[in-house]
Amino acid sequence: MPTFSRVSHISFSARDAEASAQWWAALLELTEIDRVAGEGWRAILLIHPSSRTIIEFQQHDANRGEAFDPRRTGFELDEWLARFEELGVDHSPIADREYGAVLTFKDPDGIQFEMFFKADHP
Repeated sequence: MPTFSRVSHISFSARDAEASAQWWAALLELTEIDRVAGEGWRAILLIHPSSRTIIEFQQHDANRGEAFDPRRTGFELDEWLARFEELGVDHSPIADREYGAVLTFKDPDGIQFEMFFKADHP
């Protein structure tokens, strides 16, 4: 079986792919390698020359320019809960709080991560 020696590709959804790509390129000395588009989205791909890691910044036409909000994650917590159970990942039940639903889980080192979802977020 082939080995996995490094991260090959990371993709971010940005409200302004051009601005994000320029900012990250300057910060990490990344080089643009491609621009791609599909139905309702477009993306800029950058590469980190020494590690060969590719970072993609996607911009979706449906994005209204709203800023990132960690309470609105864009994924369903129930699906993640099922996946955690399937893989035996240490996790909490989904808890409904005044700020939204939260699901916590831990990686193999015991580092806790949290996923939030707020259904009524504009």
